[in-house]
Amino acid sequence: MGDDVFSLLFPICFVSNIVTMPLVQGDLSYSFPEEMKRGSVIGNVAKDLGLNLGTFSSRKARVDLQGTRKRYCEINMNTGDLIISDRIDRESLCGKKSSCIMKTDLVLENPLELHRISLHVQDVNDNQPQFRENLIEMEISESADKGNRFAMEEAHDADIGQNDVQTYILKTNDYFALAVDSNKVELVMENNLDRETQKEMNLLLTALDGGSPQKSGTVVIHVTVVDANDNAPVFTQAIYKATVPENSPPDTIVITLSATDADEGLNGEVTYKFGHVSDHDTSLFFIDPKSGQIKVMGEIDFEEINYFEIKVQAKDGLGLTSYAKVLIDVSDVNDNAPVVYVKSLSNPIPENVSPGTEVGVINIQDRDSENSGKVRCSIQQNVPFKLVSSIKNYYSLVTTAQLDRELVSDYNITIIATDEGSPPLSFSKTVQLSVADINDNPPVFEEQSYSAYVSENNKPGSTLCSVTARDPDWRQNGTVIYSLLPGEVNSASVSSYLSVNGDTGVIHAVRSFDYEQFRSFKIHVMARDNGSPPLSSNVTVSVFISDVNDNSPQILYPALEGSSFMTELVPKAAHGGSLVSKVIAVDADSGQNAWLSYHIVKATDPGLFTIGLHSGEIRTQRDISESDSMKQNLIVAVKDNGQPSLSATCSLYLLISDNLAEVPELKDISYDENNSKLTSYLIIALVSVSTFFLTFIIIILGVRFCCRTKPRLLFDGAVAIPGAYLPPNYSDVDGTGTLRSTYHYDAYLTTGSRTSDFKFLSSYNDNTLPADQTLKKSPTEFIDPFEGLETPVEVGNLGVFWN
Repeated sequence: MGDDVFSLLFPICFVSNIVTMPLVQGDLSYSFPEEMKRGSVIGNVAKDLGLNLGTFSSRKARVDLQGTRKRYCEINMNTGDLIISDRIDRESLCGKKSSCIMKTDLVLENPLELHRISLHVQDVNDNQPQFRENLIEMEISESADKGNRFAMEEAHDADIGQNDVQTYILKTNDYFALAVDSNKVELVMENNLDRETQKEMNLLLTALDGGSPQKSGTVVIHVTVVDANDNAPVFTQAIYKATVPENSPPDTIVITLSATDADEGLNGEVTYKFGHVSDHDTSLFFIDPKSGQIKVMGEIDFEEINYFEIKVQAKDGLGLTSYAKVLIDVSDVNDNAPVVYVKSLSNPIPENVSPGTEVGVINIQDRDSENSGKVRCSIQQNVPFKLVSSIKNYYSLVTTAQLDRELVSDYNITIIATDEGSPPLSFSKTVQLSVADINDNPPVFEEQSYSAYVSENNKPGSTLCSVTARDPDWRQNGTVIYSLLPGEVNSASVSSYLSVNGDTGVIHAVRSFDYEQFRSFKIHVMARDNGSPPLSSNVTVSVFISDVNDNSPQILYPALEGSSFMTELVPKAAHGGSLVSKVIAVDADSGQNAWLSYHIVKATDPGLFTIGLHSGEIRTQRDISESDSMKQNLIVAVKDNGQPSLSATCSLYLLISDNLAEVPELKDISYDENNSKLTSYLIIALVSVSTFFLTFIIIILGVRFCCRTKPRLLFDGAVAIPGAYLPPNYSDVDGTGTLRSTYHYDAYLTTGSRTSDFKFLSSYNDNTLPADQTLKKSPTEFIDPFEGLETPVEVGNLGVFWN
């Protein structure tokens, strides 16, 4: 093993404007056994070439195997060792060739240098002898003479040399011995056969190789004694030779074999078949059993296998056999176009490189042989590059002029390789090179401004939009980084609302937005490149928040105040369609999310009251009868028009009564000492107006008696809702469904009293049933408000409060 320095070889490939480069080429040779483990060391290339490891690594040392696409070995850059990287099987690489050599090239760059390495793969005894069949049938005539010889098929061993088949052993018997020479194996008859004594027998034949440890294979020979068959088939030649071009079509006749048998009839009929051949060979060739013609069956490739050795057996009708050897040479045709490999390429190229700079290493290969493997190559375009021949089909791609990125930023260099076969074949390879520049362009946004639309109550981290800026510069000069410029939104830092992905420009929400707080805002996004010094540009992003249905309706009336519920007093004389009360609700959302509808979801008497779908007005559906329960409970649901719809509910307690005395809760309501003084004042005030009150009651009874023919006029019109129930942000406008507060009267009743003091407004319409019929009571006390009521008192509209 060593490295020999010898003169330069003239390159096969001719290139225009060739510049010869003085390179040193040395040969290395290593021998190693097959089936070595992956990672095993073949030899130290760096040491054998006299290169230090620093140079070995900086010059990008690598190995290129010739004639195969597999990488069986590679260089360890840390140690300089050539190591096994894939399983190496000598039999699959070289078959039965006595010498198995793998050729590889060690390539070094800057400057380009090539060393040829020959790898001799040594055989190990990893295959045992094998017979084609486990049982051989033979028929021998009992009239056969002593000393007759009967040919046997040889055993096959994929190994070579001493590891191939060396000896045969026949198990001791009374009739046959074994004769072996370099070309054949035969059974020799030592004693005459007697069919009446023994009709058949089994012989055991063993083949042994010479390896260590020794391996063997066996076959059983079954001999049948027949009456008469004196002659075995005889080939016209012991060895046949033929040549076939690669890529021959199926059914192409390679050669015709001939064997004759002196016997007549069935004993003289000869059939042919292959002896021990590999599965690969049987996939490429087949033999006609009658004519002895060997024909092509599969695709023959000279570059894979160019030589075949096949054993053929001729057998007569009763089993006597003979063997011949067929040697087939495969001739090469120009069926492989040259291939261009880019082994190394500097990309991109700085625009300030000087002419003559090496930017790439190119390798040209053609698998064909002789003239079909000779290649010419060239660069077609008018580009500032050329190919400089190095050694053994390796070329350097170098610059010929000063590069200017502002004029040309990319080059597509087409390399054309043509062989000298007949007809010639060509191959082209395009190499793309880019020219790097300085940072002279700021990022530019694709749009002058961006708009983002997001629904309120969005999830934190959700995507709003993305901004994109382009920078025509290269690599880091063209790498764009996005960021938010400092600013405030609703008195808070913009970074508390939004974030931007620095690499993609995708803008995300940091928090959930509320449409009711603010509906839009603007931010500024900066795009900065990664050059030195960096350049940047800004863009405005407008964010618009859309409303979603996230607020349930808010019921303003009837309102729950503390532990009190609202109770309405309904006259017994109320007729169908009379306005009893009204539910007022608002929704903080906007648009259709704030459109409200009213529904009675539960009622003591479902058929007694109805509610306006959009007005919220509660009216009687029919006349009130004596059979109707005095206590009526309504549960009203207010729904908005959002998707999904949100709702709120409220309860209304209605008392059907014409007289306060019928209300049992007025009998036994107690009050604490803190209110006793106020109560005393109220009692004095009520006593002072009791006479006026009784007179008023009598007048009311008289009016009702006279107007029985038109009682409905007493309850038509709008119901007045006290101003205390109206929210400060809502105006009282006629015609909008809001109750008009200008038509009402008040009644005041002291605790424990059976009389009331009423206040009338001159504008009272007798067609309107006022709404200030309010009874407030603690829910825990609202048990049975109508028990024990004795004295009837008729009222038009009454508001009653218990505290």
